[in-house]
Amino acid sequence: MRLYLITTDHMERKVWFRETADYKAGMNYVAVTAFRTKVMIVAFILMSNHVHFLILGTCQDAQCFIRLFKQLYGTYYCRKYDTSRFMRRNKVDIREILLTDEAPERAIAYVQMNSVAARICLDASGYRWGTGSCFFNDFRPKWQQLGDMSLRAQRRLLKTHVTLPQNWLLSDDGYVLPESYVNIEYVENLFRTPPRMRYFLLNSSKAKLVAESTAPSFQDSVVLSAAKDLCRTLFHKSCPEELPAPEKAELIRQLNRRLSADIHQLSRVVGLQYQEISNILSSF
Repeated sequence: MRLYLITTDHMERKVWFRETADYKAGMNYVAVTAFRTKVMIVAFILMSNHVHFLILGTCQDAQCFIRLFKQLYGTYYCRKYDTSRFMRRNKVDIREILLTDEAPERAIAYVQMNSVAARICLDASGYRWGTGSCFFNDFRPKWQQLGDMSLRAQRRLLKTHVTLPQNWLLSDDGYVLPESYVNIEYVENLFRTPPRMRYFLLNSSKAKLVAESTAPSFQDSVVLSAAKDLCRTLFHKSCPEELPAPEKAELIRQLNRRLSADIHQLSRVVGLQYQEISNILSSF
């Protein structure tokens, strides 16, 4: 088998996951997609406006996997937020990772450290929307198994009629834990020891961006939630889309001042072009 890195384009004016419930749905669709395609997942991470997956298999396996995942999550998103064509233009890059010269270790570290590079957490293990805490983790609590729920409850939770293995584990807040289907043994055998994995994490290309990063300190979902709160309290509207241009400009200024949201993040949250946001902030 070969190792492939799957990366979607970073969305500039939208986010994949607008709130915690969306991340949970995304996690469950990863599990469903892994089961349906029989793809072996090595590592993955769900970021607010893009995703990364490392899989063992063929290039066709990788294509089938990301196609199905985008289809499942895209359908969920469009129904929930009453929109269309959410992911059709979101391009995907699939590239083979050679199994030599420590390339697999570097690729895994690259995926794991996305959340740290974005300054969402201090350590990869602190980010739960992916495989951050899966490896060399001696703390394995016995969560609820899927089989402890009725099939009807499972389908309601997972939003699918696919029946997953009944010994797969659920987190206490309702998503299938990656430990159920990720190839943890492959990764731990590859790195051999926790210190060696730690070395690659701290020396990854993503880690090197942390010191010089000017990325915002809050996740997109937090800023989006704050934007809705400000819309209600300041303008008596429910969301940024309902604001006229002057009020939207003031909302942008408030988010920039209160949460240090940068232009890229504001563009994703409010849905305006980068240059429009830049012009608004420079006018104050």
